[in-house]
Amino acid sequence: MQGTMDLSVPPKCPAKVSQPLRGMALGTLAEIAVRLVISGYIFAVVVYVNASGNWDKDDDLVSTSKVSAVLGRTATLPCDIEPSTREDRVYMVLWFRDYAVKPIYSFDVRGRAFNKALNWSDSTAVGPRAYFITVTKPAALSLEAVQLDDEGIYRCRVDFKNSPTKNFQVNLTVIVPPHQLLIYDSSGVQVEKTAGPFQVGVEFGLSCEVRGGKPTPVVSWLVNGKEVDGKLEEFGQNIVVSKLTVPQLRREHRNTTYKCRAANTHLIPPLEKTVILDVYLKPLTVKILSKLTLMETQKDYSITCETTGSHPRARITWIEGNETFQNGKAMESSNMSAVLSTLIFSPVPDDHGKILKCRGENPALTDAYLEDFFKLNVVFPPKVQLHLGSTLNAENIKEGDDVYFECKVRANPEHHKITWRHNGGVLTQNYSAGIIMSTQSLVLQGIGRDNAGNYTCLASNDRGETTSPIVNLRVQFAPVCRMKEVTIIGASLEESVKVRCEVDADPSEVDFVWEFNNSGENFEVAPAKFDGNNGTTSELVYTPESERDYGALTCWGRNAIGKQEAPCIYQVIPAVKPNPLNNCTIKASLNQSSEVLEVECVPGYDGGLHQEFRLEAYEVLTGTLRVNASSVSADLPIFRIAVADLLPATHFYLVTYAVNAKGRSEVSLLEDIMLRDSEKHTDTGVSMLPLILLLVGCLLAFGATVISVMLMMYRRRGTTSPVHIEPYMKQPIITPPDSRNNSMLDVTHGDHTYFVEYTLKQVTDYALNNQPDIIQSPQDQEKIKREPQLFLPVRPDTLFAPYDIHKQGLQTNRCSLNPFSAKSWEPISFKADRNLMKEIIIANSIPGPESCV
Repeated sequence: MQGTMDLSVPPKCPAKVSQPLRGMALGTLAEIAVRLVISGYIFAVVVYVNASGNWDKDDDLVSTSKVSAVLGRTATLPCDIEPSTREDRVYMVLWFRDYAVKPIYSFDVRGRAFNKALNWSDSTAVGPRAYFITVTKPAALSLEAVQLDDEGIYRCRVDFKNSPTKNFQVNLTVIVPPHQLLIYDSSGVQVEKTAGPFQVGVEFGLSCEVRGGKPTPVVSWLVNGKEVDGKLEEFGQNIVVSKLTVPQLRREHRNTTYKCRAANTHLIPPLEKTVILDVYLKPLTVKILSKLTLMETQKDYSITCETTGSHPRARITWIEGNETFQNGKAMESSNMSAVLSTLIFSPVPDDHGKILKCRGENPALTDAYLEDFFKLNVVFPPKVQLHLGSTLNAENIKEGDDVYFECKVRANPEHHKITWRHNGGVLTQNYSAGIIMSTQSLVLQGIGRDNAGNYTCLASNDRGETTSPIVNLRVQFAPVCRMKEVTIIGASLEESVKVRCEVDADPSEVDFVWEFNNSGENFEVAPAKFDGNNGTTSELVYTPESERDYGALTCWGRNAIGKQEAPCIYQVIPAVKPNPLNNCTIKASLNQSSEVLEVECVPGYDGGLHQEFRLEAYEVLTGTLRVNASSVSADLPIFRIAVADLLPATHFYLVTYAVNAKGRSEVSLLEDIMLRDSEKHTDTGVSMLPLILLLVGCLLAFGATVISVMLMMYRRRGTTSPVHIEPYMKQPIITPPDSRNNSMLDVTHGDHTYFVEYTLKQVTDYALNNQPDIIQSPQDQEKIKREPQLFLPVRPDTLFAPYDIHKQGLQTNRCSLNPFSAKSWEPISFKADRNLMKEIIIANSIPGPESCV
């Protein structure tokens, strides 16, 4: 039979049947003949198996061992190759699959060293995946990359040199681990790492779905590492589902870890997946850390609010009322447990009394917030507003109406005083004058135009005082004269002058009517003579053509409120040259770096025209004019002379006079003025002379004053018709207390000090020039004022008898007038009763016939 059979064992593999074939009577047997040709010998091995395919129970085999291997991993199949005796040795190890007679792997040590054994594997069965390991005890066949069809029974036969053959059986089970694990929340959404977020109080559930695995995997849940029970369900083939439910979520459930684990072998780690539960949390606390009891305006304050327990991170909002607080800047910071917000702001008065809230809210939840608050107490000076009464129409208030004001005050602390002002002046309560003050109101009853103007109220508290903005009260009224007194107009015959009538009125659209009145007639001036009306001003061009044209011009105005009650009166009188200056005195004054002599006089009557004042200084020895100066004031004769302009002359005199369009007045003379150097004066050794001269001068001045007063009193007693004339119509003879003769004062110029001595002397007809009867007067001249009682015309020859110029003008008219009084005309002090003037005007009015024009 040699060479006729397919040998399935490697060459030189000894074939030895160590046991007789038995059990042939146990049933149908199949004879398997294996012919091995090893080293020229032919062995025949007949093996009988029973019908079930298992080895006979009487075979010399060890018990079957069970081995599990994970799909794709390495399986280790044990096989004990230790000989029974120490002298024996292994010849060959053969591995068979199930009941196959053809080995799938052999380990051959025959004829070679143990460490140089020949390894052979069936390429159609295990191929290179198998390798026999002898270093372990027991030795084992390692099968890599286990496949599903590798599962089954494996037999290991060990042949020894002397000992009987050993057989081992291994049952290999291939385990297929689960290939996929998925977690879903209660809404069916797959969860990867985080479940949620959910809100506190809701039911929470997770489902773990495991796919694949042989045998069926075991699914378990671990909550924060602790195993809990779930509800296991199976869906179809190779799908296992386990559900975990939490009936009601609480704050402590946040960040809980839920792990689903699926396992069907201990050979590899189980398949598992972990998710973290996210729960939205409302703030636990909101607290304002610094609640200030008092704040001042114009100071910066920091208020901090803290909130804890919110997830996600709380948002802090500062609220006043229902709106975000705008007066300030908030800065946020946070740590592991809290969120802080600091509000930096400077309170204003409007913040007082407001409720400042700090709201900590979870931005992810609706109405998930807490609040803390406190009331702002801001101290500040009063805030004041003044308003005209709400029932009044500011554009329709006229004289006689009642008005009231309301002063609205906001202050902390409360105001303790309110002061009312009208045009800057303080108002006091006066029931008789119609001024009534209540808590925060001012009532004005029966107002007049004087009540018009600017009103304010001032409120005070412990923090200060504040004045309200100005409220202007407009009081509409009929026209009234701007000048309360009679205005004197000086005009020569055939001279045209402009008479300007100015009234105050509201509304300012005024219509004017002019009238002329003298002793003989009273008539309205034709409108053609008007130079035009301009609001509250009307100009009349008036030309006196005879003495009868001297009299009173009256001006009436009318506006929307009514007609003027009392007219404006302009007394037209003949123009003459001015009266001389009186009571001139000298004093020293400092002007920048040098001293000056200041000469001040009292003006006389201006002659009905605008007058100017002049001063001239002459050297006594040569008569040279050294200074020609005008008054530094337009209304008063005040002159300033620099000492440098007088030097080197030391003896001179001063001349003062007034000038108008009619000519120059008589002059006033200050003579015997001496400038003496103080050093030279000291060398004379006569140090008491100035004192003596000063004393003598004072005595003389006092005596002259007494005599003058006595003469004035005597003249007043002897006058039958006292005359009252306004300042512009007088020649004052009052000597002021500071007027003195032989006076002396000292001035300084450079390094020298001079003593000034002078004597005051009134001079008549000094440098008097004859003036023409009629000259053109200036068109714009100051108006001289008189009282409204001076309504009737005045005889100019009676008022100005001393002036020959006007006498000549009257004589040329050939009118039979009363002869002039033989007594020289002398003005009386204007301080007398003003009613006397009316009597004088009536007594001296022109009584001539109507034909005398």
